Order: sequence, then C-alpha cells, then structure tokens
Amino acid sequence: MKDEDLIKKVIFIAVCISISACLQVFSDVFIYWRPALLTEFWRLWTAHWVHVGWMHFLLNMLAFACLPFIFPHARTRHMALLLMVVSPFISLMFYFFMPNIEAYAGLSGVLHGMYVAVAIVYLKYPKERNFAILVLALIVIKIIWENTWGNSRTAQLIGSPVLVEAHWLGALGGVLTGCAYLFKQKLKCEKVDKINR
Repeated sequence: MKDEDLIKKVIFIAVCISISACLQVFSDVFIYWRPALLTEFWRLWTAHWVHVGWMHFLLNMLAFACLPFIFPHARTRHMALLLMVVSPFISLMFYFFMPNIEAYAGLSGVLHGMYVAVAIVYLKYPKERNFAILVLALIVIKIIWENTWGNSRTAQLIGSPVLVEAHWLGALGGVLTGCAYLFKQKLKCEKVDKINR
C-alpha cells in the first residue's frame, strides 16, 4: 500500500468515525424510523451511522476501520460509493418489503454489504482469490447461523436485539454492487479492446 493511499484511507476512516460519533449524540433524529423515512430522507443513510449504544458503535467502527487494510486494493472512493449505495438499499428494502420494521440503527448491514462487494471484486485478483472466497464463505456461514441458531451473545453485548435482516439485505446489496462493478469493468475492457484493434 502506497503512503498516499494509506493516508487517504486513515483520513477517510477518521472522518467517517467522527461523523458517526457526532450523529450518535442526536440518534433519534437520524435512526431509521419508518413513519418519517420518506419525509426525512436523510434517514436512508444516517440510520446506518447511528447505533443503539457505544459498544454497538465501537464494534461496527472497528469492523469498518479494518476493511481497507484487509482488502488493500479497495480505494477510498469505492468505499464511499458503497456507503452511499448500500445504506439506502437496505433502508428502502425495509420500507417497501418489511413494514413490520419500525426502527433500526447500526452499520452492520452496510458492513456486510461492503465486505461482500469488495470480496467479490477481489475474486478477479488471482493471488487474492482464495482469501476473497474465505471471506465470502465466512459471511454466508455467519448469516445462516444468525438466521437459524440466533445471536443472543451479540444482542447481550450491544444491549439490543440484532436485526439479522439488515445483514442479509446488506450482503445482497453487496452482491449486486460487486457484480455491477465487475460488469462495468468488463464492458470498459471490451471497449478498450475494440479501440485497440
């Protein structure tokens, strides 16, 4: 990782964590609140940046901070784009397909999407492919475990029930986003090949 990339990633992480901490202070204004979602549109994004408590915040920020170092090819702009796309994807899926979900807070669903999207893109790097497959397999196992045997320990740790729907919706958003990125890259390469012929 180049020094310039490292500095950008550290600054990006620090800014995101700072914003999330500030939003945490006024969490009621920023959580996913179904009755207010379409009139207070910022909640589509901010719901994922506020947390039910500081332990919840700390765990999610730790996972967020690890992402660009676990996957060093991930660029800051790609992570920002994932935050901008996966967050409203989850919120809108809640709104239109899961009306029983009235309130939600937390970055974990978006993190599942980010890790899945980046791992899918990493499949194109031969040296990184096995690691990407491992990450994808672990996420699938985690989601299956959460939806069958439960996650009471996590709920006890963060002091609130875990909304596992956010995790699998985030993973679905990550699959769609990662595949869309690879498809775009393929089209770009084909266009370059046609020009070079």
